[in-house]
Amino acid sequence: MRGATRAGPAGVWQAAAAAALGAAAVLLTSLALLPWEPLAVLDRSTASGLHAAALEHPAVTRLLRILTDWVWDPWTFRLLLAAVCVRLLWRGERPAACWVAGTALVGAGVQQGMKAALGRERPHWREPVASAEYAAMPSGHVLTAALVCTLLLWLWQERGTPVTTVRWRTALGAAAVSVLGVAFTRLWLGVHWLTDTVVGALLGAAVALAAAAAWAALRPGERLDGPGHG
Repeated sequence: MRGATRAGPAGVWQAAAAAALGAAAVLLTSLALLPWEPLAVLDRSTASGLHAAALEHPAVTRLLRILTDWVWDPWTFRLLLAAVCVRLLWRGERPAACWVAGTALVGAGVQQGMKAALGRERPHWREPVASAEYAAMPSGHVLTAALVCTLLLWLWQERGTPVTTVRWRTALGAAAVSVLGVAFTRLWLGVHWLTDTVVGALLGAAVALAAAAAWAALRPGERLDGPGHG
């Protein structure tokens, strides 16, 4: 974003979106843990159907394990964000680099804090195809993917990339595919309920948008150069 005239309205929009996504995450978490029966049925039926498919199609299951362990692993996203922070530092954008890194740390804190506080059990299977540690909600894989993708899109918008360009649409599509792909792999492998992944996506995007809104409020008119700025 360029100039103070755009920073204000954008910050308001980002704050409103962050609040809406955060409220949706709280509501969905509450309904899932009550549990609200229609949502519990959806969780169980989705998990059971995908687990049966995972057992029936072992080749697909192996592929999705590779994707979730290497391509869409949280550490892959964190390393990508770290590379962006290094680039920002190299360009002399120390406040921006610290802001992005701090947002990632906040996201990790939200993830681990909620897991510890909620303690939701993961699905249990007689024939598991994968395993995972810690509590189920929210999905750390999905939260990290949503947070990093939202931050990268924000950085790209900050450098003035028009949202109507093919490049922007491609980046937005890649982000959506990544977040949805991460969620699908975790569900297929039977280590999460559907609501875990949705809450993770909502929280990840909410934290990133809240950071964007705070940047606009605290540093009005100051843009970030973002990844790929020449």
